Amino acid sequence: MKMYVGNLSFETTENDLQDLFEPHGQVAEVALVTDRMTGKSRGFAFVTMNDKTQAEAAMTAINGKELNGRTLSVSEARPREERPRSFGGGGGKRPFAGNRR
Repeated sequence: MKMYVGNLSFETTENDLQDLFEPHGQVAEVALVTDRMTGKSRGFAFVTMNDKTQAEAAMTAINGKELNGRTLSVSEARPREERPRSFGGGGGKRPFAGNRR
């Protein structure tokens, strides 16, 4: 079961989350979401536990708990929504072609 963990401090690491969830059961994966450009945390992560009962116990125990000065929000992760693909930007303006006659 995959869980969303929100309201993370920017100093929180994947190891911090592993240590937080592990007392409730085996953690399969921790994915801290980072900004592509800066590499800094975006303030949320996904934690996956293979056992649904353990994951639900972890959610109940950790949701609302404080970590690194922030109150965590833990819930079951929703499937990612499909977004229409964008094929570049471009505002539709053509380059200046000078005075044409």
